[in-house]
Amino acid sequence: MMKSIDLDTTERIIRPKSGFISINFAEIWRYRELFWFLALRNILIKYKQAVIGIGWAVIRPVLIMIVFTVIFGIVAKMPSNGIPYPLLTFIAVLPWNFFANTLEETSGSLVANQGMISKIYFPRLIMPASTILSGALDFGISFIILIGLMVWYHVIPSMNIFFLPLFLLLAVVTSLGAGLWFSALNVLYRDVKYAVPFMVRFGLYISPVGFLSSVVPDKYRLIYSLNPMVGVIDGFRWCLLGDNITPYWPGLWLSTIFAVAMLISGMFYFRRMERIFADVI
Repeated sequence: MMKSIDLDTTERIIRPKSGFISINFAEIWRYRELFWFLALRNILIKYKQAVIGIGWAVIRPVLIMIVFTVIFGIVAKMPSNGIPYPLLTFIAVLPWNFFANTLEETSGSLVANQGMISKIYFPRLIMPASTILSGALDFGISFIILIGLMVWYHVIPSMNIFFLPLFLLLAVVTSLGAGLWFSALNVLYRDVKYAVPFMVRFGLYISPVGFLSSVVPDKYRLIYSLNPMVGVIDGFRWCLLGDNITPYWPGLWLSTIFAVAMLISGMFYFRRMERIFADVI
């Protein structure tokens, strides 16, 4: 005689959270182990087959510092307010490289992990957010080189250095905000993967990495500050070099507002498009 077997046919239905941004932060916290796993995997993949490995975190900013010092400091003779030009440039390179590396990795994070997205459920926001730690590692290594440069040039930071975490947070907000937009757009339009590297390289020269933002005429400075990295770079220099470098405060507030607006709108757009990622990707 065959025995009847009761099967549990209960279905679990996952519905999107309602609201303006509709981010379920409690759910993201429950998946924190996946966040750390993806972050560690990103770091290992990034340097696994690189001959120089993590040394690129030192080589790239140093090379940019040398090139920009020659172009802007020696050839163009841009003002430096008495600060050694290599140090002036290297301080700006740190937040810029963090932004550039994070943006490039974030924008391609969904397409690179399409297998996971199409097979299992998890908060998709975890995937682009996990790339932040990879950029943070490079930043930390480069910051050690910066300390060595400051010792070499006998530059002692002022009390402004205690505000440095705030500007690092602003860099994170800017990077993640732009990354959420481009990661979602990259799922729909694969041209984005070609546009992002071009925009990063173009932005390197229009951002005040190789020069002071004060060289921009006053009537254009507020418009120039719509680039949120202007406020980040000026803030880094102000924190580490003291009052020798004074930020353009109206522009700094504008950069901050623009960065926050980009993050909020990026979250909203990402969540709006999230429901179709598995179908389109």
